[in-house]
Amino acid sequence: MLVYPSGIDVSSSALRLLSARLRAHRRQRGTRWRRLTAGRQALLALAHLRCGHTYAQLAAGFGIGTTTAYRYITEAVDVLADLAPTLAEAMRTAATKAFVILDGTLLPIDRIAADRPFYSGKHKRHGMNVQVLTDPAGRLLWASPACPERSTTSRPPAPTASSMP
Repeated sequence: MLVYPSGIDVSSSALRLLSARLRAHRRQRGTRWRRLTAGRQALLALAHLRCGHTYAQLAAGFGIGTTTAYRYITEAVDVLADLAPTLAEAMRTAATKAFVILDGTLLPIDRIAADRPFYSGKHKRHGMNVQVLTDPAGRLLWASPACPERSTTSRPPAPTASSMP
């Protein structure tokens, strides 16, 4: 595998924030040694989230194993998720606005045909459904956890012989 330098368009303040949170998380857990520093782990996670590179590509670029890259990214995402407001906090914020916008989107994922719960009949592809709440300016107030997209959830169940009069 060839490794090359690359740039990502993420602010340095985002990198510093995540690095500080990861350092605090490591101190809280009592972690003594890691293959990557908190700053490099933050860069790894932000590169994955922004560019969508695979774990194998990132692992090769950062000189770590694929499993380690997965663990580091998952840990960083969990640290970031702790910063997110709860639905109750978002509703308190929404109450101060003239109106809010609630919308959903399908995030495409790679799945095989056997994984039917993740298949969207409407979009004709596999995906996870995420609902978002924004203020009138489009700033994110809250995002739901990703849920499997089901093509049957939007339709009522078909009537059966026993349910007909």
